[in-house]
Amino acid sequence: MSLKERIRNWARSVKREAVVLWFAYKHPGTPMLARVLCIVVVGYALSPIDLIPDFIPVLGYLDDALLLPALIWLAIRVIPEDVFQACRLRADEWMAREGKKPRSYLGAALVIAIWLGSGWAIWHYWAAPWFARA
Repeated sequence: MSLKERIRNWARSVKREAVVLWFAYKHPGTPMLARVLCIVVVGYALSPIDLIPDFIPVLGYLDDALLLPALIWLAIRVIPEDVFQACRLRADEWMAREGKKPRSYLGAALVIAIWLGSGWAIWHYWAAPWFARA
């Protein structure tokens, strides 16, 4: 198995853990800080659009390989163990029944907003002054 395939498989398993956090967000025993982290992680991990598209060499998998695992690790650390285990069981049952991970269109909207904001900032601070001089 090539390095690229191993990274891709690892990224898929990380996104699978995001389903556990989706259930943790809904669980009444989850603390508020963990709920906020869960919303951020789940919104991005389950978004059908990546912040950095996977076709961009190296950087495309960097967010899946570094950013998501770090955020998931942090969220898991603040969720009580009994709540996390209950949510893991619910996620496994849900994944077995549905056969796929859920989609987060709110996360997709967030990614699109970041891209639009970045494009506006680049235009405003870099390109617009060049056109104003002409």
